[in-house]
Amino acid sequence: RLLTSRTAPREQTVAPVLYYFPCQRWLAVEEDDGQIVRELVPVDEAFVKKDSENEGQSLATLGLEQKAKSTTYTVKVKTGDKKNAGTDANVFITLYGSKDDTGIVSLKASKINKNKFERGKVDEFTVESVDIGDLKKIKIGHDNKGNSTGWFLEWVEIDAPSLGQCLKFPCGRWLDKSEDDGAIERIIFPAELQTTEYIPFVPYEITVYTSDIFGSGTDADVFIVLYGSDGICTQQKSLCLNKREQRMYFERNSVNQFIVELEDVGDIIEKIRIGHKGGGLNSGWHLDRVAIRRLLPNGK
Repeated sequence: RLLTSRTAPREQTVAPVLYYFPCQRWLAVEEDDGQIVRELVPVDEAFVKKDSENEGQSLATLGLEQKAKSTTYTVKVKTGDKKNAGTDANVFITLYGSKDDTGIVSLKASKINKNKFERGKVDEFTVESVDIGDLKKIKIGHDNKGNSTGWFLEWVEIDAPSLGQCLKFPCGRWLDKSEDDGAIERIIFPAELQTTEYIPFVPYEITVYTSDIFGSGTDADVFIVLYGSDGICTQQKSLCLNKREQRMYFERNSVNQFIVELEDVGDIIEKIRIGHKGGGLNSGWHLDRVAIRRLLPNGK
Protein backbone atom coordinates (compact mmCIF):
# COMPACT_ATOMS: atom_id res chain seq x y z
CA ARG A 1 0.00 0.00 0.00
CA LEU A 2 1.05 3.58 -0.56
CA LEU A 3 1.31 5.67 2.60
CA THR A 4 1.38 9.40 2.27
CA SER A 5 1.04 11.93 5.00
CA ARG A 6 0.94 15.67 5.44
CA THR A 7 0.75 18.20 8.21
CA ALA A 8 0.76 18.93 11.74
CA PRO A 9 3.47 17.40 13.76
CA ARG A 10 3.37 18.14 17.51
CA GLU A 11 4.32 16.31 20.67
CA GLN A 12 1.29 14.37 21.78
CA THR A 13 -0.12 11.35 23.50
CA VAL A 14 -2.74 9.18 21.89
CA ALA A 15 -6.30 8.92 23.09
CA PRO A 16 -7.15 5.23 23.47
CA VAL A 17 -10.01 5.01 20.97
CA LEU A 18 -9.45 4.45 17.26
CA TYR A 19 -12.74 4.71 15.34
CA TYR A 20 -13.28 2.70 12.14
CA PHE A 21 -15.80 3.85 9.52
CA PRO A 22 -16.24 1.25 6.74
CA CYS A 23 -17.68 2.49 3.46
CA GLN A 24 -16.85 0.12 0.53
CA ARG A 25 -19.03 2.13 -1.85
CA TRP A 26 -18.60 4.62 -4.67
CA LEU A 27 -18.74 8.36 -4.17
CA ALA A 28 -19.38 9.05 -7.85
CA VAL A 29 -22.14 10.65 -9.90
CA GLU A 30 -22.04 7.87 -12.49
CA GLU A 31 -21.73 4.88 -10.12
CA ASP A 32 -23.84 3.20 -7.41
CA ASP A 33 -26.63 5.59 -6.30
CA GLY A 34 -24.88 8.68 -7.70
CA GLN A 35 -24.09 10.21 -4.30
CA ILE A 36 -20.72 11.90 -3.75
CA VAL A 37 -21.16 12.42 0.02
CA ARG A 38 -21.89 9.68 2.57
CA GLU A 39 -22.52 9.50 6.29
CA LEU A 40 -20.65 6.67 7.99
CA VAL A 41 -21.05 5.25 11.50
CA PRO A 42 -18.28 3.56 13.48
CA VAL A 43 -18.00 -0.21 13.88
CA ASP A 44 -15.82 -2.47 16.00
CA GLU A 45 -12.34 -2.76 14.51
CA ALA A 46 -12.72 -6.55 14.13
CA PHE A 47 -15.16 -5.89 11.27
CA VAL A 48 -12.60 -4.02 9.19
CA LYS A 49 -9.24 -5.52 10.14
CA LYS A 50 -8.15 -8.78 8.56
CA ASP A 51 -6.50 -11.33 10.84
CA SER A 52 -3.10 -10.76 9.29
CA GLU A 53 -3.40 -6.98 9.42
CA ASN A 54 -1.86 -4.85 12.09
CA GLU A 55 -1.95 -2.03 9.65
CA GLY A 56 -4.03 0.39 11.67
CA GLN A 57 -1.70 0.36 14.65
CA SER A 58 1.50 0.49 12.63
CA LEU A 59 0.15 3.35 10.54
CA ALA A 60 -0.87 5.29 13.60
CA THR A 61 2.54 4.83 15.20
CA LEU A 62 4.32 5.82 12.01
CA GLY A 63 2.07 8.82 11.61
CA LEU A 64 2.82 10.08 15.09
CA GLU A 65 6.55 9.56 14.65
CA GLN A 66 6.44 11.59 11.45
CA LYS A 67 4.36 14.34 13.03
CA ALA A 68 6.32 15.01 16.18
CA LYS A 69 5.25 18.54 16.94
CA SER A 70 3.68 21.26 14.85
CA THR A 71 0.72 23.53 14.53
CA THR A 72 -0.99 25.45 11.75
CA TYR A 73 -1.69 29.18 11.60
CA THR A 74 -3.94 31.06 9.16
CA VAL A 75 -2.35 34.43 8.37
CA LYS A 76 -4.45 37.20 6.78
CA VAL A 77 -2.69 40.33 5.51
CA LYS A 78 -4.51 43.57 4.58
CA THR A 79 -2.83 45.98 2.18
CA GLY A 80 -3.96 49.57 2.69
CA ASP A 81 -6.31 51.40 0.33
CA LYS A 82 -3.88 54.16 -0.63
CA LYS A 83 -2.21 55.15 -3.89
CA ASN A 84 0.72 52.81 -4.64
CA ALA A 85 -0.02 50.81 -1.47
CA GLY A 86 0.57 47.43 -3.12
CA THR A 87 3.95 45.75 -3.52
CA ASP A 88 5.60 43.35 -5.97
CA ALA A 89 8.43 42.60 -3.53
CA ASN A 90 8.78 39.27 -1.74
CA VAL A 91 7.06 39.48 1.67
CA PHE A 92 8.17 37.45 4.69
CA ILE A 93 6.94 37.04 8.25
CA THR A 94 8.29 35.64 11.53
CA LEU A 95 5.94 34.65 14.38
CA TYR A 96 7.36 34.91 17.90
CA GLY A 97 5.81 32.88 20.72
CA SER A 98 6.42 32.24 24.39
CA LYS A 99 8.44 29.09 23.58
CA ASP A 100 10.05 29.67 20.20
CA ASP A 101 9.69 31.43 16.85
CA THR A 102 8.87 30.19 13.37
CA GLY A 103 11.95 31.56 11.66
CA ILE A 104 11.53 33.55 8.47
CA VAL A 105 8.52 32.34 6.44
CA SER A 106 7.96 33.58 2.88
CA LEU A 107 4.35 34.49 2.10
CA LYS A 108 4.31 33.11 -1.43
CA ALA A 109 0.91 31.69 -2.31
CA SER A 110 -2.19 33.65 -1.33
CA LYS A 111 -5.26 31.41 -1.02
CA ILE A 112 -7.52 34.26 -2.16
CA ASN A 113 -5.77 36.35 -4.83
CA LYS A 114 -3.50 35.35 -7.71
CA ASN A 115 -1.78 38.74 -7.51
CA LYS A 116 -1.02 39.21 -3.84
CA PHE A 117 -0.49 42.39 -1.82
CA GLU A 118 -2.57 44.58 -4.13
CA ARG A 119 -4.12 47.87 -2.97
CA GLY A 120 -7.09 47.40 -0.61
CA LYS A 121 -6.98 43.58 -0.76
CA VAL A 122 -6.78 40.91 1.95
CA ASP A 123 -4.55 37.90 1.28
CA GLU A 124 -4.61 34.63 3.22
CA PHE A 125 -1.73 32.22 3.83
CA THR A 126 -1.19 28.99 5.75
CA VAL A 127 1.90 28.80 7.97
CA GLU A 128 2.89 25.44 9.44
CA SER A 129 5.46 25.41 12.19
CA VAL A 130 6.57 23.86 15.43
CA ASP A 131 4.40 24.79 18.41
CA ILE A 132 5.82 28.16 19.47
CA GLY A 133 3.48 28.69 22.42
CA ASP A 134 1.39 31.84 22.98
CA LEU A 135 1.85 34.40 20.18
CA LYS A 136 3.65 37.52 21.45
CA LYS A 137 4.65 39.53 18.36
CA ILE A 138 5.43 39.27 14.65
CA LYS A 139 8.06 40.69 12.33
CA ILE A 140 6.92 41.34 8.77
CA GLY A 141 8.78 42.90 5.89
CA HIS A 142 9.88 42.59 2.27
CA ASP A 143 13.13 42.31 0.27
CA ASN A 144 12.61 45.55 -1.71
CA LYS A 145 12.99 43.68 -5.02
CA GLY A 146 10.86 44.32 -8.11
CA ASN A 147 9.40 47.32 -9.91
CA SER A 148 6.93 48.54 -7.29
CA THR A 149 8.33 47.69 -3.86
CA GLY A 150 6.91 50.20 -1.36
CA TRP A 151 4.04 48.70 0.66
CA PHE A 152 1.40 50.16 2.98
CA LEU A 153 0.45 47.43 5.46
CA GLU A 154 -2.89 47.97 7.19
CA TRP A 155 -2.95 44.93 9.50
CA VAL A 156 -2.12 41.26 9.97
CA GLU A 157 -4.55 38.79 11.53
CA ILE A 158 -3.37 35.40 12.78
CA ASP A 159 -5.77 32.58 13.64
CA ALA A 160 -4.18 29.91 15.85
CA PRO A 161 -6.76 27.10 16.27
CA SER A 162 -4.60 25.09 18.70
CA LEU A 163 -4.57 28.13 21.03
CA GLY A 164 -8.21 29.04 20.45
CA GLN A 165 -7.15 32.57 19.56
CA CYS A 166 -7.45 34.93 16.62
CA LEU A 167 -5.12 37.92 17.08
CA LYS A 168 -5.05 41.24 15.22
CA PHE A 169 -1.72 43.02 14.64
CA PRO A 170 -2.48 46.60 13.52
CA CYS A 171 0.18 48.41 11.50
CA GLY A 172 -1.17 51.28 9.37
CA ARG A 173 2.30 52.29 8.14
CA TRP A 174 4.50 52.20 5.06
CA LEU A 175 7.23 49.62 4.57
CA ASP A 176 9.03 51.73 2.01
CA LYS A 177 12.56 53.13 1.83
CA SER A 178 11.20 56.46 0.57
CA GLU A 179 8.22 56.83 2.94
CA ASP A 180 7.67 57.17 6.70
CA ASP A 181 10.92 56.24 8.53
CA GLY A 182 12.32 54.26 5.58
CA ALA A 183 11.97 50.86 7.26
CA ILE A 184 11.01 47.86 5.10
CA GLU A 185 10.32 45.53 8.02
CA ARG A 186 8.43 46.13 11.24
CA ILE A 187 7.86 44.37 14.56
CA ILE A 188 4.15 44.48 15.48
CA PHE A 189 2.38 43.51 18.70
CA PRO A 190 -1.20 42.23 18.98
CA ALA A 191 -4.03 44.58 19.93
CA GLU A 192 -5.42 42.97 23.08
CA LEU A 193 -8.92 44.41 22.63
CA GLN A 194 -9.13 42.90 19.14
CA THR A 195 -8.17 39.36 20.20
CA THR A 196 -10.95 36.79 19.75
CA GLU A 197 -10.94 33.77 22.07
CA TYR A 198 -12.66 30.46 21.34
CA ILE A 199 -12.43 26.85 22.48
CA PRO A 200 -9.09 25.51 21.18
CA PHE A 201 -9.18 23.02 18.32
CA VAL A 202 -7.68 19.57 18.81
CA PRO A 203 -5.74 17.47 16.29
CA TYR A 204 -7.42 14.42 14.77
CA GLU A 205 -5.47 11.74 12.95
CA ILE A 206 -7.52 10.76 9.90
CA THR A 207 -6.46 7.74 7.84
CA VAL A 208 -8.28 7.23 4.52
CA TYR A 209 -8.19 3.89 2.66
CA THR A 210 -9.04 4.02 -1.05
CA SER A 211 -10.28 0.71 -2.51
CA ASP A 212 -8.28 -1.55 -4.80
CA ILE A 213 -10.64 -1.64 -7.77
CA PHE A 214 -10.41 -0.14 -11.24
CA GLY A 215 -10.96 3.62 -11.34
CA SER A 216 -11.28 3.92 -7.55
CA GLY A 217 -8.95 6.93 -7.14
CA THR A 218 -10.08 10.56 -7.24
CA ASP A 219 -8.57 13.97 -7.92
CA ALA A 220 -11.58 15.77 -6.43
CA ASP A 221 -11.58 17.97 -3.31
CA VAL A 222 -12.28 15.48 -0.47
CA PHE A 223 -13.81 16.88 2.73
CA ILE A 224 -14.89 15.54 6.12
CA VAL A 225 -17.18 16.52 9.02
CA LEU A 226 -17.03 14.80 12.44
CA TYR A 227 -20.11 14.48 14.67
CA GLY A 228 -19.98 14.00 18.44
CA SER A 229 -22.78 13.49 20.93
CA ASP A 230 -25.42 16.16 21.65
CA GLY A 231 -25.37 17.43 18.08
CA ILE A 232 -21.83 18.81 18.24
CA CYS A 233 -20.03 18.79 14.90
CA THR A 234 -16.94 20.25 13.27
CA GLN A 235 -16.74 22.57 10.32
CA GLN A 236 -16.51 20.95 6.88
CA LYS A 237 -12.79 20.56 6.29
CA SER A 238 -10.95 19.76 3.05
CA LEU A 239 -8.21 17.18 3.58
CA CYS A 240 -5.99 18.62 0.82
CA LEU A 241 -4.60 22.14 0.83
CA ASN A 242 -4.50 22.55 -2.97
CA LYS A 243 -5.00 20.88 -6.34
CA ARG A 244 -1.47 19.45 -6.32
CA GLU A 245 -2.26 17.47 -3.16
CA GLN A 246 -5.61 16.39 -4.64
CA ARG A 247 -3.68 14.82 -7.53
CA MET A 248 -1.21 13.12 -5.16
CA TYR A 249 -3.63 11.62 -2.65
CA PHE A 250 -6.59 9.19 -2.84
CA GLU A 251 -5.02 7.00 -5.51
CA ARG A 252 -6.19 3.41 -6.07
CA ASN A 253 -5.21 1.09 -3.16
CA SER A 254 -3.59 3.91 -1.21
CA VAL A 255 -3.54 4.82 2.46
CA ASN A 256 -3.43 8.57 3.13
CA GLN A 257 -2.95 9.92 6.61
CA PHE A 258 -3.64 13.48 7.75
CA ILE A 259 -3.53 15.33 11.03
CA VAL A 260 -6.21 18.00 10.95
CA GLU A 261 -7.01 20.53 13.65
CA LEU A 262 -10.78 20.69 14.18
CA GLU A 263 -13.32 21.69 16.80
CA ASP A 264 -13.29 19.22 19.70
CA VAL A 265 -16.38 17.00 19.42
CA GLY A 266 -15.53 15.18 22.65
CA ASP A 267 -14.54 11.64 23.49
CA ILE A 268 -17.20 9.96 21.34
CA ILE A 269 -17.43 10.27 17.55
CA GLU A 270 -20.94 9.17 16.61
CA LYS A 271 -20.60 9.46 12.85
CA ILE A 272 -18.71 11.22 10.08
CA ARG A 273 -19.73 12.82 6.84
CA ILE A 274 -17.18 12.39 4.06
CA GLY A 275 -17.42 13.31 0.42
CA HIS A 276 -15.99 15.38 -2.37
CA LYS A 277 -17.05 18.35 -4.44
CA GLY A 278 -17.08 16.55 -7.81
CA GLY A 279 -16.13 18.31 -11.01
CA GLY A 280 -13.17 17.78 -13.30
CA LEU A 281 -11.75 14.53 -14.63
CA ASN A 282 -11.40 11.46 -12.42
CA SER A 283 -13.69 12.69 -9.66
CA GLY A 284 -15.47 9.39 -8.92
CA TRP A 285 -14.03 7.69 -5.83
CA HIS A 286 -14.43 4.24 -4.26
CA LEU A 287 -13.78 4.62 -0.54
CA ASP A 288 -12.97 1.47 1.44
CA ARG A 289 -12.87 2.90 4.97
CA VAL A 290 -11.73 5.70 7.25
CA ALA A 291 -9.98 5.40 10.63
CA ILE A 292 -9.95 8.34 13.05
CA ARG A 293 -8.37 8.99 16.42
CA ARG A 294 -8.46 12.14 18.52
CA LEU A 295 -5.01 13.22 19.59
CA LEU A 296 -4.29 15.23 22.68
CA PRO A 297 -1.21 17.38 23.26
CA ASN A 298 0.90 16.38 26.25
CA GLY A 299 -0.37 17.75 29.52
CA LYS A 300 -4.01 17.88 28.43
